[in-house]
This record gives sequence, C-alpha cells and structure tokens, in this order.
Amino acid sequence: MTERLATTPLLRVLTGKREPVPPIWLMRQAGRYLPEYRAIRQKAGSFLDLCFDPKLAAELTLQPIRRFGFDVAILFSDILVVPHALGQSVRFTEGEGPRLDALADPSALRRLRPAIDHARLASVYEAIGRVKRDLPPAVALLGFCGAPWTVATYMIAGCGTPDQGPARLFAYRHPEAFAMLIDLLVEASASYLVRQFEAGVDAAQIFDTWAGVLPAGEFRKWCIEPCTRIVAAVRKQIPGARIIGFPRGAGTELPHYLDAVAVDAIGLDWTVELGFARDQVQARRPVQGNLDPLALLTGGAPLDRSIDAILEALAGGPFIFNLGHGILPETPIAHVERLIERVRKGAA
Repeated sequence: MTERLATTPLLRVLTGKREPVPPIWLMRQAGRYLPEYRAIRQKAGSFLDLCFDPKLAAELTLQPIRRFGFDVAILFSDILVVPHALGQSVRFTEGEGPRLDALADPSALRRLRPAIDHARLASVYEAIGRVKRDLPPAVALLGFCGAPWTVATYMIAGCGTPDQGPARLFAYRHPEAFAMLIDLLVEASASYLVRQFEAGVDAAQIFDTWAGVLPAGEFRKWCIEPCTRIVAAVRKQIPGARIIGFPRGAGTELPHYLDAVAVDAIGLDWTVELGFARDQVQARRPVQGNLDPLALLTGGAPLDRSIDAILEALAGGPFIFNLGHGILPETPIAHVERLIERVRKGAA
C-alpha cells in the first residue's frame, strides 16, 4: 500500500492531503448507463452471475476507467453478497431489484450461518486480483461492503422498501434478536473487508444507504456503533487500512458519526448543505461528494452550477468529487464527460 500511497490521488486525500485537482469517481459508475455494461449484462444471465464471475466482474470494474479515466475503480459487486455468504437466499428480479427469503421473526435467524462463508466469495477476491493486474498505477481500487443496518433492512424485509419499515419494527419489537443480527453482520462485514484488503484493494467504503431513516438514538445504536466496531476490527488485522464511511441521510448526525467512527473520509449525500459540510465535517476529516444525481441527469447549466458550488465550498481542503448517491441508469454519457471536464478544469 505504501508505494501506491505515493502515486494515487485518492489515497493521498485519505491521508488528509489536499489534491490540486480532486480525485473523482462516481457511485455505480459501472452500470446500466453504459452500453458496454448492457451488452455484457444481456449475455450473463442473472445479476449475481455477473458479481460471481471473476472475469466479467473485473471487466465491468474496468469499463468506466477506460471510458472516462476516473481516478478510482470501485469493485463491481453488491452489498447483498454478504447475506448470500451467510446462507440467506438472494436473487435479483429484473425491474424489481433484490429478493431475499425474509427474516420475518427472530426464529428465522436460525437459518443463517454463524459466520461468513468465504468460499462463497472466492470469486470476488479473484476479481480483485484480476482488476489490480490491469488497473493503471495511478488509479486506486476501492472495495466495499454494506453497513450492518442497511444490509439488515434487506435481510428482514426480503426486498427494498421506501422507509425500511419492516427492519425498524423488528428492531423495536425484538431488540435482542436484532442486536444478534447486527453482531453477526459486524463480524461478517469486517472479515469480508479484511479479505478484500488482502486480495489487493487500496481502500474500502462502508455503504450505509438507509442510515437516514432512523431517529437520532436509533441511528447511534444501529449505525454508529456497528460501523465503529467494523473499522476497529479491520484495522486490527490490516493496520492503516483506509476506509470511507457513507452514512446517507445522516445530516446533523454527521459530527456524532465522526466522533465515534474512525473512518479516513466521510461520504456526503446531496442533501448536506455545503457550508455545514465545509465547517463541521471537512474541518475534521476529508469529505467525498456530493452532487445530486438528478443534476447530472439534467446536465447543462444546472449541472455546471452544482459542480461549481461544490468545488468552491470543498475543493480548498482534502476532497474527493463524487455523487451524493449512485448514478442513475438513464444518465447521458455526455453529461458524465462534461462533469469530469469541468471538475478537472475548474479545480486546476
């Protein structure tokens, strides 16, 4: 990691250094907005077939690097490979998203394995090795996992829901059983990230996509505390591991997250006000974000104004340019090209 630390913009930012031109990558940058992705997807079968085919996963990871020259490649996979490796049935239905065998009551937890089965994830680790062999030296490889709260919401409901009500009700009604599930996911997620680092990723991101649906007390219990434990467990085995936290929707709870979770940078969603981000967050840790994916979809003057505002507020400190969530499938490629050009010229 030391050699790449000197040559990779992302890793320099994660040590607290400001880059004259901030590194840029986009969440879901390998995906349906790319024709080369769609061509492979049509031939591959299910979405999980893509995730568990090392050659295809590596190719999809590299596609946006070849097309756009991003500074970071994020491993092509999914946060729900962890439930799969814990023995829960996971499948993806076209047009409907993930489907799992729901954990509807505490007794259903007995269907899960007591620990993650890394044999089920061997193809993921192989894909990391394949990407590293073909990745340009100045481009960092980012691994990831879902945060326990977010992964648990899918495991309990069996699908995504607008407000993650099933998991919230489960946590209120069965707090001891829910804590057991979170504990299992903490151990599984930390072990998964350790294996990713051992396979060759340069840094990792913890996605807590549904953190924002919780009230403050529950956020601290089910989001902050588990992520604190994951980071500590990873660093115990991989000293100096660089980790980005992304508690989407955390808002004014972000300072509390930073008080406890020893991430190297914090990902911001598009609702975070830029002055608050600069003064209350970036003053303490490097930040990543936070362009509205709809501004990128719109393009033109609204996109330009949004990019310029973010650069004006955040490019003066350690900063990684990204979206506030994943790129939308219908986003025109020309808008992505415009984004990259404006960030690199505007910050220069």
